[in-house]
Amino acid sequence: MAQENEVTPGEIQSAMFAQLVMMFTSATLQHLGKLVNPATRQAEVDLEAAQASIDMLDMLDAKTRGNLTPEETRMLQDALTQLKLNFVETREAAGAAPAAKPAEPPPAPAAAAAGPGTAGGEIKTPPPAEDKQPRFHKKY
Repeated sequence: MAQENEVTPGEIQSAMFAQLVMMFTSATLQHLGKLVNPATRQAEVDLEAAQASIDMLDMLDAKTRGNLTPEETRMLQDALTQLKLNFVETREAAGAAPAAKPAEPPPAPAAAAAGPGTAGGEIKTPPPAEDKQPRFHKKY
C-alpha cells in the first residue's frame, strides 16, 4: 500500500532537472560577473566560459525537446532568455563588438603608415607566442 507522501520517480527526475538548470544558470551568472566567485570573493567576467554554459543549456533544450513537462520547458526557456540577455549586456559593457558586425579599421595616420614594418599602410604584427606549457595536466 503506497503512502500519500511518497515521491514518485518522475517528481525526483523533475527536481533533478531543475537543479541541473539552476546549476548552469548560477555558473553562467558567475562567469558574467553577476555573482561573486566563492573562491576569490570577487565578481569576475569570463565571456568564453559563460558562452560555453549557455551553449550547454541550448544543447539540453534541443536534446530534450518534446520530453519535458510544460513547467520544465518554461523553466529552461526562461533561464536561457535571462542568460542570453545578461550575456549581451555584459559583452556590450565590456566593449566587445558583436562578431556578426564587421568593424572598419580607422584610417591610419600618415606617420604610422610610413613607419617600419609597414607596407602600403598595412601594420604587421608578430604572430602570437605559443604556450610552452601544456594546458591540461593529469594528476592521480
